[in-house]
Amino acid sequence: MTLPATLIDTAFETLTLDSPAEYVLRVTLNRPQAANAMNTQMGHDLTAVFERLSVDVEGYRCVILTGAGEKAFCAGGDLKERKGMSDETWGAQHLVFERMVRALIGCPLPLIGAVNGAAYGGGCEIAAAMDFVYAADTARFALTEVTLGIIPGAGGTQNLPRAVGQRRAMEIILTGTPFTAAEAKEWGLVNTVSAPADLANDVVATAARIAGNAPVSIRQAKQAIRRGMQMSLADGLAFEIEAYNRTVPTKDRQEGILAFNEKRKPVFRGN
Repeated sequence: MTLPATLIDTAFETLTLDSPAEYVLRVTLNRPQAANAMNTQMGHDLTAVFERLSVDVEGYRCVILTGAGEKAFCAGGDLKERKGMSDETWGAQHLVFERMVRALIGCPLPLIGAVNGAAYGGGCEIAAAMDFVYAADTARFALTEVTLGIIPGAGGTQNLPRAVGQRRAMEIILTGTPFTAAEAKEWGLVNTVSAPADLANDVVATAARIAGNAPVSIRQAKQAIRRGMQMSLADGLAFEIEAYNRTVPTKDRQEGILAFNEKRKPVFRGN
């Protein structure tokens, strides 16, 4: 099958894609009848989108991930689909979800979560995998896996402690207790809490601001932070310089300095 010329023209069974601002791609989890729960097809669809972006960003400079409707961002794994699954089928499905999370984390572009409602189980894990998160004040979060006889297996035990700290993550994961958007902000999982009616516009405004900056600089800064946080300080500093040096020979670096001296807004081309 010949793929469409652009990612945004590709049809997905469980996602919708649009561009709410120049250079911004918005990916919407689109199973509102099932609280946007993750079924196997959604795992495949998200993997397809984000693995494709890892090969070709197609001119985009920032990505937003949100859910359809007002009640749910993502209710986690689709337990109706999982009812009666054999161990083998369960394991095969989870391999899809594991690949999906790696694709999300590996996205070269800044990835903003717009949590418009409940983010439970895998939905909370997806939020934790974002570069940062805005949430509606009605959103609620939980990692409830231990109440179902499993544990978080889509990055939750790794990404959540990195966001909120080990002790808070222990409490969240071991109790399975839901928490509010305000608590998520206080603890470091969420950056900004908005009224539900304002969430989409607030996120798009931030994404557009990011997209207005030098694309190579944005990607290099993201990699320096993401990778550097997994290194010692000395190794992180060395990696930062390698990332920095890739921005020096770009035309955008020249444009940025020239625009500053000419007292005008720079026009960045991504090269």
